[in-house]
Amino acid sequence: MSVISQRVHLVLLAAWTILWFAVVQPHGGFSWHYLRTGGELLYAGPSRPDGGLNLYAHHPELQMGPVSFLAAGLFNPFPDAVGQFLAAGVMSLLGLLILVVAGRSAAWHFLGTGTNHQRLRQRVLIAGLAFIPMWIEVAVRFGHLDDVLALFFTALAVHALTRGNAAATGIFLALAMDSKPTALAFLPLLLALPRRQWLRAGLWCAALVALAWLPFLLGAPQSFAAAEFTIPNQPASALRWLGVDDPRTPAWDRPAQAAVGLALGCVAVWRGRWPAVVLLGANARIALDPSVYTYYTASVLLGTLLWDVIGQRRLVPWWSWIGLITLYGTVFVVPDDATRGLIRLAFAVTSTAYVLFWPVRDRRRRHVLSRGRRGEPIRPSGSAVVQEVHRPVRPHPHDRRPRVDDLGAGDQRDSQRAGG
Repeated sequence: MSVISQRVHLVLLAAWTILWFAVVQPHGGFSWHYLRTGGELLYAGPSRPDGGLNLYAHHPELQMGPVSFLAAGLFNPFPDAVGQFLAAGVMSLLGLLILVVAGRSAAWHFLGTGTNHQRLRQRVLIAGLAFIPMWIEVAVRFGHLDDVLALFFTALAVHALTRGNAAATGIFLALAMDSKPTALAFLPLLLALPRRQWLRAGLWCAALVALAWLPFLLGAPQSFAAAEFTIPNQPASALRWLGVDDPRTPAWDRPAQAAVGLALGCVAVWRGRWPAVVLLGANARIALDPSVYTYYTASVLLGTLLWDVIGQRRLVPWWSWIGLITLYGTVFVVPDDATRGLIRLAFAVTSTAYVLFWPVRDRRRRHVLSRGRRGEPIRPSGSAVVQEVHRPVRPHPHDRRPRVDDLGAGDQRDSQRAGG
């Protein structure tokens, strides 16, 4: 692939986003009314018996977090159609920002390893072309602001993690859970920090989760009923292949989703593969959830994006495209419900096994170890924090060499050899 500048990279991704937005938006907003209603109730406060802190007690069907309703309420002053359009536009923009954040996270993760910045940028571009259609699905077609915010804050948490900022990592993970409770499965990202930072990150995370949810649980104890809300067990769900034929969500299902996602994420961190945490949490959801809405795939595609640009070093981000084709493409070409359920389960199992156990070439670790043999510090192999083996410096105004803060990064020797 030819050399792509930062500007061209962003223009291509923006054009791809605008194209998908234009195609989907006229028929979008399928679930936006849930967010709009929740926002109205939350901002109404005690003036309505089912508003304010009584929201979840009276409306258990509103399965979004309070941060999502606070954000959705900002669009309530507009007419319904205008508010939905503006919200869809803002949510689409957040998808582009996620791609920028993912690229910068990868740049920091590989800082000082000789990673070629052009290859990294190309990897983000190719993965982004797969990510955007599913992002438009969740943001525009369904209008699920809760999923959008949860995934956006998770991407910010990953960036903070690669920068070694424990407080920000905990804060952003808390905001993700305050937007959508299913983001709990991404909590093992905290363990990718150096052990001495676990307490600080955990305290920030726990404090903000408590701040968002405790007022509802203490002010209206009936809010706990929202956790018991059930949905139909669809014929195309992977649960059917696991022998679960209950007509609605089994009582054990949501705790099992969280437990499996957390356990897999912890194993990934333990094996030094923390970039797989989001994919593993999303896999637990699609394998165990009784519903099969296509917007669920957006969380999987964020997981494959992070794995493809941070967790491995191949130029072609295969898992992003495999995820798009198997989980979204088959919806249109495979008519049989049971077969689609089997495909979902097969993807979850196969991708989970791959990111946990398939050998991955880790030049970053070898580079740091070689420096350690010369008497320089070595960081734990499972840690996401970048040691300052190359401290960023302010470039000269006329210096045109690649910079670390581009979407891709690497030391200048490799960049120059690659013609970057």
